[in-house]
Amino acid sequence: MTSSHFLAIALSVASLGFAAPARAAEEPAHTVLLRDGAIEIRDYAPQITASVEVNGSMARAGNSGFRPLANYIFGGNTARDGAGADEIAMTTPVTQTRSQEIAMTSPVTQSMQGRDDWRVSFIMPDEWSLDTLPIPNDPQVQIREVPARRMAVIRFSGGASDSRFEARYRELVAYLDAGGYERIGDPVYARYDPPWIPTPFRRNEVMIEIAAS
Repeated sequence: MTSSHFLAIALSVASLGFAAPARAAEEPAHTVLLRDGAIEIRDYAPQITASVEVNGSMARAGNSGFRPLANYIFGGNTARDGAGADEIAMTTPVTQTRSQEIAMTSPVTQSMQGRDDWRVSFIMPDEWSLDTLPIPNDPQVQIREVPARRMAVIRFSGGASDSRFEARYRELVAYLDAGGYERIGDPVYARYDPPWIPTPFRRNEVMIEIAAS
């Protein structure tokens, strides 16, 4: 990793507590099915993520998880053809969710492992596949394929404190329950903007998977 990459990581971690991408350009492919103010229902295409499992408060876990993931995409990896390392473009958002044990069934069912365990994830750009993504040098970085999902999302601007995420989560849950939607799993906390974006203009989201029927 170059010194400029280290600087980007340091600035992100120091400025946000949980860092957003320093060079974000691409968002995961999705279709908006419904828009109601700050709330959207989106269908997401399948994704590949690089994730780490970390423990601690939301902010501390975000810091801890960001570093090995950034190291992976900035060259801490081994190319599949053995010809050195590959560099992977960052996408938005960087996501954080409670760490879960996922049953290998269809549909996927989930159970909580612990309220201080988190999974921090980078979403891989569309041009990569499981067969072409480089192998992480750090064994704690796990590459996963995430199936297509329907997500309910509430968007908000400004600082991304635990309390603000929790308030938006409760607002989204109330909306879904009132509308008769079936919620699946735990919330995903998403941050989109680099630290030099003024706080009032930063984009944050809470996402909850819902049944597609």
